[in-house]
Order: sequence, then C-alpha cells, then structure tokens
Amino acid sequence: MKLQVLLADDHALFRDGMRYVLQQLSEQVDIICAGDFADTLRQADENPGIDLALIDLNMPGSDGVGSIRIFHNRFPSIPIVVISGSEQRAEIEWVMEYGAMGFISKMCSGKVMVNALRTVLDGDIYLPPQLLAQSDIATSQAETDRGNLQTNKHGLTKRQMEVLQLLAEGLTNKEIALKMNLAEGTIKIHVAAVYQMLQVNSRLDAVRKAQRLGLITLAREGRNGV
Repeated sequence: MKLQVLLADDHALFRDGMRYVLQQLSEQVDIICAGDFADTLRQADENPGIDLALIDLNMPGSDGVGSIRIFHNRFPSIPIVVISGSEQRAEIEWVMEYGAMGFISKMCSGKVMVNALRTVLDGDIYLPPQLLAQSDIATSQAETDRGNLQTNKHGLTKRQMEVLQLLAEGLTNKEIALKMNLAEGTIKIHVAAVYQMLQVNSRLDAVRKAQRLGLITLAREGRNGV
C-alpha cells in the first residue's frame, strides 16, 4: 500500500532521520517535505492524496498552535500529528483542540514514533504516555472538583470513566465534548488516557476490554453492538 506523508520541519537533519522512521510504516512511502509553514500549505494544496501530515510548531512562518487550526480548517481530511521539542501541557491541549490527532515528542525513540503514527493512521489518537500520568490529567473543571482525580482500581478517574461510557455508546469526540461540556481537545486527552490505562490502541478494543472488566453497563453495551 502506498502511503503519502507530508513532513513539515525546518531542520534538514531531523527530516532525514524521519525518513527512516516513515519508511517503516509501509512498503511504499512517498515523503513530501516542507521547510516552512507557507510551503506546508502549498504542498498540501498541490498533493491532494496526502494520508498524514507531520507538522513542527516552530518552523518559519508558523504561528505555533494557531497554525494547526489553519491547516486543519483548510485540509480537514488530512490527519495531523504535531512533532515538537516542547512538552507543555497547555500547548498539547490546544493543538488537540485545533484538530491534531497526535502529539509526538522529538525526544522519543524511532520505535515509539512508528507505533504512534500507526495508531493515528488507524484512526485513533496518540499522546505521550508520560503526559497522561494521573497527576497531570486534571482539567480546569476537574481542578475545582478533586473527586474527579480519584482513580478506581483500574487507574481511571471518574471523568475518564464517563468518557469510556460514552465511547461505548458510540459517540464521537465532538459529541462527547458537547455532552460533558468540555473542550474536544480535553476529551482527546481523556480518551488517550483511557487507552493507556486499559493498555489498548483503539476505541473498539477499549470498549471490549471495558466489557470484560465490567466497567460499562450491559444496557449501553448493547447500543454499541460489540
């Protein structure tokens, strides 16, 4: 299967290293490089078959997290993974809110990058495990309700359990965000945390494991049909 990837980063050495990583995703990988944000938009315009966009936040012409919103609004069908040397939680929340499907630290290994990109290509989200530690999962709303930070025996907080229940009902991230009155980026972070705690990589696997563990109700299981 041919895979077309847009790699946007202003450091040639990093792009060269990423070529090796990306070539492990498929037998045939077409890598389109861009060194600044204007070129990133131009390449996406000129190559309508792009399957995945890897975008650095700090290249020339970029407005940081705002550039992710611009790219997503212009090319909503292209999955975005942000690759950054920064691991600031606020920055991650914003890029996820603006449409990114994943956030990968430039400090992680090639093997972790490959697995992360495969997760996104499968339609799910990826966030670095260290950023999903329970002590760091509090949202602004949860910080005013410390009960939401207590975990059950499976390591899931009350809010993550709510998200898991709604996943079992088949709701999208956007629908869950509306129902829980939270930002969609925050929901993505909670979903990623659920995956980590349950040691799964997809919604279907999360629901199935939750069923086996008795974490979701039979009434709601039936609606999901799994």
